[in-house]
Amino acid sequence: MTVSIRPARPSEVPLVLDLIRELAEYERLLDEVRATSAAIEAALFGPDPKVFCDIAEWNGEPAGLALWYYTFSTFQGRHGIYLEDLFVRPSHRGRGLGKALLENLAARCRSEALGRLEWSVLDWNEPSIGFYRSLGAEPVGGWTRYRLAGQALDRLAGS
Repeated sequence: MTVSIRPARPSEVPLVLDLIRELAEYERLLDEVRATSAAIEAALFGPDPKVFCDIAEWNGEPAGLALWYYTFSTFQGRHGIYLEDLFVRPSHRGRGLGKALLENLAARCRSEALGRLEWSVLDWNEPSIGFYRSLGAEPVGGWTRYRLAGQALDRLAGS
């Protein structure tokens, strides 16, 4: 039984979108998914991609993904990676795929001299929180994440 991690291919846009929907369903957020195949294709494989996707395979079968992008820390003066989504299909959990996806990103951080790898997790997602802590990850205290979207974003943009 083997695990492999590789970049997503342009022909796999439907797979990436399926995995995003499966993640959203797990997170109880399926009604918030607005992504389309065209949007995912443009974001990942357009002329100047700003986001990247790695696919985890179990014996050659796609079983999960890590969708990520580069960030920058002004305090460190270095880039980092923000992991937007990490997902392993329930039928493949417990086989080391999530860890392999994170190891791959950690290795990228080291090889590119990046300062950090970070992500967010839903407060109720105890299985994931336990997994992240087992790897040595720690929550970042003292920060509250904010978001502008929809009408609030439109209002601010118009001011």
